[in-house]
Amino acid sequence: MLDTGDILKYGARLMVIFMVIPLHEFAHAWSATKMGDVTPRMQNRLNLNPFNHIDPIGALLIFLSGFGWGRPVQVNPNYFKKPRKGMALSAAAGPIANVIAALIGVIIYKVIRHIYEVNLTDVAYWLSVLFYYFATINLGLALFNLIPVPPLDGSKIIGYFTSYKFDRKIEQYGLYIMIGFAVLVFSGLLNKPLGYMNYGLMWVLDKLTFWVDPIMRAILN
Repeated sequence: MLDTGDILKYGARLMVIFMVIPLHEFAHAWSATKMGDVTPRMQNRLNLNPFNHIDPIGALLIFLSGFGWGRPVQVNPNYFKKPRKGMALSAAAGPIANVIAALIGVIIYKVIRHIYEVNLTDVAYWLSVLFYYFATINLGLALFNLIPVPPLDGSKIIGYFTSYKFDRKIEQYGLYIMIGFAVLVFSGLLNKPLGYMNYGLMWVLDKLTFWVDPIMRAILN
């Protein structure tokens, strides 16, 4: 049986699937378009319609485990003045969108937490828990996508610093790399390092949003 905490965790994952995955993929599309690529616009990816961006398998994995993916935005580097730089920047836009969503989640969490401190209602408490989960899931997705393994965003970002010879090697052994990475993911070996980094990023966001606390105390006291 699921307890209330589990229900809220799955609720936060649904919020991410239908609100943040579209934002993540839109960020890819928007950044590529700004650099001259017409492909995302032609494929109707310059919007926040979740049904244009959700990948069924990736969404199911997010719902079940907190890690997954959306339907990748196709980008044509031939449109960029500097193809490798353009690919790296458009790839980085997705995880950045997740971090921004996490930042917003932390702000909302702090606001609701202060409301709960002066009005001890179950609704306020569980809403604060919901947005805390929302923030941590977004940070987890940002970190997961930054792993430099194809087809994750990190592989395109690191491609800015590597050579074409290295790219050909990665392409040559891409299937084996993906299989090895899948084994790592499903074995749980990545959970601890990603968890530590997630905790560190939450600490950073907590410090960046220090201003919420005095504002809410001034409003509520």
